[in-house]
Amino acid sequence: MKAFRLDELEAERASNEGAYLQFLRERNMSVGLYALNAGEHDPQKPHNQDEVYFIVSGRASITVGLETTDVARGSVVYVPAGVAHKFHHISEDLRVLVVFSPPES
Repeated sequence: MKAFRLDELEAERASNEGAYLQFLRERNMSVGLYALNAGEHDPQKPHNQDEVYFIVSGRASITVGLETTDVARGSVVYVPAGVAHKFHHISEDLRVLVVFSPPES
């Protein structure tokens, strides 16, 4: 078993001065914590893997392909591999658990 605490992951991510911290990598998936602060720009490009976003905290909108929805704590969003997607209109600091399958390259 591997167990993680979000507060510890957030501290590690912040100390590495990056928006993304991959904290688990297995044969069929990887998991990370993604952070964007209010007003920030999301620089993501399409990925080669399917993704699931679980919003831990914050508020924003996300556009996946041609569809846009608002997200907040508790929201879950699926993004198919190769589809353009971005968070935007980030009104509260956003913390997102990201699951990639297969693992992010």
